[in-house]
Parts: sequence; structure tokens; C-alpha cells
Amino acid sequence: MNKQVVSTDKAPAAVGPYSQAIKTGNLMFLSGQVPIDPATGKLVEGDAATQAAQSCKNVLAILESQGLTAENLVKVTVFITDISTFGSVNEVYKQYFTAPCPARSCVEVSALPLGAKIEIEAIAAC
Repeated sequence: MNKQVVSTDKAPAAVGPYSQAIKTGNLMFLSGQVPIDPATGKLVEGDAATQAAQSCKNVLAILESQGLTAENLVKVTVFITDISTFGSVNEVYKQYFTAPCPARSCVEVSALPLGAKIEIEAIAAC
């Protein structure tokens, strides 16, 4: 199997033993992006909508490092710690990922790394 590690300083460095993304064949698998500001290395403070914006920016930065855009996304999974924020997260999400939208799941989880309120992972076609 041909596997290429994808890394960019325009998105936060991994906070564990994983890659920002892996390309294999015509697919790129992006690791979950919590709302860390890559310039500071710190979690963005604020509500779920504010954090969603940063997570979306991080996903786009990884895509752009490979000459891709949001249009290349085929599947996105959104993890949120409070399902009542679903509407506000959607409002932010649709500003970054427009029609034709990728397939998506959104699930509530009990906790996320670093106390984040949201994490977004994605798969893109290259």
C-alpha cells in the first residue's frame, strides 16, 4: 500500500501519535481537528460555534496544503459534546462546506481532547 503522510504548519500539530492526514490512492483521510489555533497552539476559547469555525479552518488548511478545497470532501464526521449546539454548529459549518455538501454524520460524545466542544474529521477525494 502506498501511504503518504500529510502535514502543514497552517493547521495545528498532532496532539498525539497520529498524522494530520494520510493520502492513499485517490483518497485523503484527515484526522479529527479540534479547535486549536495553529498560530498559538492553544484551544480557541468560546462557544461551540466559535470553536466550530476554527475546526473548519483547520480542515480547510490541511486540504489546501495538498491543492484541494472543501469541494473535494466526500465524508465529514462532526463530534460535539452537547447536541443542543447542533443548530449553531450547522450555521457555522454551512459557511465553510457548501453545496454540493459532503456526506456527514454528527454525534454527541461525552468529552473531546483538551476540553474541546467540537472535533471534525473528514475524507477527501484527491
